[in-house]
Amino acid sequence: MRLERLNYNKIKIFLTLDDLTDRGLTKEDLWKDSFKVHQLFKDMMNEANQELGFEANGPIAVEVFSLQAQGMVVIVTKSQQEEADDEFDEDYIEMQVKLDESKHVLYQFASFEDVIQLSYSLSRIGLLGGTVYHYEGQYFLSLDDFEELSADTVISILAEFGSPTTLTIHRLKEYGKVIMQEDAIKTIQMYF
Repeated sequence: MRLERLNYNKIKIFLTLDDLTDRGLTKEDLWKDSFKVHQLFKDMMNEANQELGFEANGPIAVEVFSLQAQGMVVIVTKSQQEEADDEFDEDYIEMQVKLDESKHVLYQFASFEDVIQLSYSLSRIGLLGGTVYHYEGQYFLSLDDFEELSADTVISILAEFGSPTTLTIHRLKEYGKVIMQEDAIKTIQMYF
């Protein structure tokens, strides 16, 4: 579990699939209202309080984004209301939950050579799309056009050469440099 403060009343929590598995949860379980999910949220808020000094009491908004290969991103925002200590008891949390699932897969690679080697494996299974970005000395491959292929198959191939990233595609589009757009795997095969 990785935590990041976005501003004074908002934090981002990144849960890997391993974090969920360690707690006996799957991504599908997070859409349910169960004891394990409540315990996970309580653990996340305790860790956020210890690491970032972020106290979740009173009304909060929780946005959960499921990322195909990376895991889950949880954005927690405290209410902008004035502090009303008498209105809420200390342990009371009012949540507004928004769930979203991304069909996007985004992986990070240490070198462009890793992306080249990956392209051979992906082209063998008929995957020729994708976009390659460069950001902060790392390479990123974004895929979202493999509906006819098993997501597990694609993710297992990606994991051989790279690792899932906590960055969002929106951050890469804004701050990263596009190296190859759209048919990146096909283009890499053509030139390398």
